[in-house]
Amino acid sequence: MTLTINMYVTVGLAVLLLLLGKFLKVKVYFFRKYAIPSPVIGGLLFALASLALHSSEILFLQFDNVLQAFFMTVFFTSIGFNVSLKLLRKGGTVLLIFLGLATIFSLLQNLVAIGLAKPLNLSPQLAMMTGSTALMGGLGTSAAIAPEVEATGISGAHAVAIASATFGLLMGSLMGAPIGNNLIVRKKLLSTRKADEEEQKIDAMQAHPVPMDGERITKASFLILVSMGIGVIFTDLLNNFMGMFIGTVKFPIYIGPMIVAAIIRNIMDTREDFTLNTEIQLIGDICLNIFISIAIMTMRLWELSSLALPLMVLLLAQVMLMYVFPRFVAFPAMGRNYDSAVSTSGLIGFAMGSTANAMANLDSICDKFGYSRVAYFIVPVVGAFFIDFINVLMITGFLAFL
Repeated sequence: MTLTINMYVTVGLAVLLLLLGKFLKVKVYFFRKYAIPSPVIGGLLFALASLALHSSEILFLQFDNVLQAFFMTVFFTSIGFNVSLKLLRKGGTVLLIFLGLATIFSLLQNLVAIGLAKPLNLSPQLAMMTGSTALMGGLGTSAAIAPEVEATGISGAHAVAIASATFGLLMGSLMGAPIGNNLIVRKKLLSTRKADEEEQKIDAMQAHPVPMDGERITKASFLILVSMGIGVIFTDLLNNFMGMFIGTVKFPIYIGPMIVAAIIRNIMDTREDFTLNTEIQLIGDICLNIFISIAIMTMRLWELSSLALPLMVLLLAQVMLMYVFPRFVAFPAMGRNYDSAVSTSGLIGFAMGSTANAMANLDSICDKFGYSRVAYFIVPVVGAFFIDFINVLMITGFLAFL
């Protein structure tokens, strides 16, 4: 039997699962110790229950998750308001290092997939669907690239890419925050953390929350919604322009809103200091948590069980890469400090799932240990914008030479 759940019930259920995740995180030491994000806890429990119902052929749940894209876009628009040229000038070097590491990570994901293709008796094009197409690119890039691969005669590319992206979404959520948490605790990085003025202010706000101002929240909401409305038009124009040169290039809908939000932020910076950060971050955090909860709870985990053994080997190899590269390459390269540990958890999040996963990892760690201005600046800018462009060009180049 199939039960169709409309978008209103889907959102309501996602919020209930988010609250369940928060409750369990307080009660269960394991979740607190490894900083597992609350929406992942509640969403995954529901996804496992849905898997059990589907496997026993009792019930198949069909969700209308159209509002997932809305909450995702609101969140990424709020991230756009963090992109200040003043901060970019201060943190440009760190941003470039992080972008370089993300690019190398993306390259290695593809090399691992291609390198294992022949021993596993798979075509390299199909194996690549378990590389950066599905992992660094996520569901959006998979949906754009895989049909092009199938059009060349590689059957099953779409199913493999979507299943691999689902696997990555799960692993990025489960491993990102624990690895960052482990680095901070084992290397005693919290004792060396030196919070700047902004970080001290945010730490104080988290410790002693202040009442929200309704008028400021209204202004922040209007800014986000206007940026979204203009931004989605910009995304369409950008995709049409890029499509004239590279047919497989298709940026996600949130790119335009992020850019428009960044432009508005920097225009406002020229007149006076931007003062709506707290309200915009609040709205973004709410939407991020709901988005992640919907994304995790609606995962079709039974699709992972259908993966053949060779593809499972490929994905396990990617998990090993995900453990080794951030921990032993990215973390040292970023400076072996608190900011680098938090940023590393973000890298795992978007390199194995999505930028939303990355930000959920950051939120979970920083709620426990303290705010990291560097991580909150470089992770969304690289994960949600720069690496998408580089990754698509890299995938296109690999496929052209295979």
